[in-house]
Amino acid sequence: MFYKNYCAGGYPQPRRFFLHWVKPSSITFVKTIKFNSLQATATNKTASDEQILELLRSDRTFERGFRLLMAQYRERLYWHIRRIVLIHEDADDVLQNTFIKIYRGILQFEGKSKLYTWLYRIATNEAITHLQSTARQASSSLDDPASIMAGRLLADEWFDGDEIQVRLQKAITQLPDKQRLVFNLRYYDEMPYEEMSTMLDTSVGALKASFHHAVKKIEASFKEPEQ
Repeated sequence: MFYKNYCAGGYPQPRRFFLHWVKPSSITFVKTIKFNSLQATATNKTASDEQILELLRSDRTFERGFRLLMAQYRERLYWHIRRIVLIHEDADDVLQNTFIKIYRGILQFEGKSKLYTWLYRIATNEAITHLQSTARQASSSLDDPASIMAGRLLADEWFDGDEIQVRLQKAITQLPDKQRLVFNLRYYDEMPYEEMSTMLDTSVGALKASFHHAVKKIEASFKEPEQ
């Protein structure tokens, strides 16, 4: 929410919360993603999920449908992934892997959930897999994972946050995986608990508890002196 913005129109201000003073900034970012021979460029035109899925069902219109799907969901998936992995280059790589998985499996989508819920599940799994791989690589380091991530975040040319924003991200990285994911989905994406429940296969009550605990831990981290 407070990374350099690659949307032409800019992101809305963050919701009123314990960090209501955090403000997003803007910067131009080339919105082009190459996927093998496909190239999806940003478009202002939107299509319904039904229209996209109808195009995907035909070999003749499959590539057109997939380009529309990428244009429709690329930005939302990028920021969902970015808030999990934090680093732009990592998010870009995970997004590419996500769309590869989507490309290979989209015809297996049965429509039992909303399309974006299905897409989010794939993106989430890919992001978590990336984090697990990164954690294994950093396991031999004397520094804790949160400090390593914060250091990488500060070195990321696409991040322009101030000290408060860095502290927030460090606090989020110190949350257990499930709490961090629920916090991101609820706070940033404003995803209803019912949809989150479908995506994560977790009860609404458990999700609410995870969010509550995450908020308390983040608030507590801001009451502690900065190391």
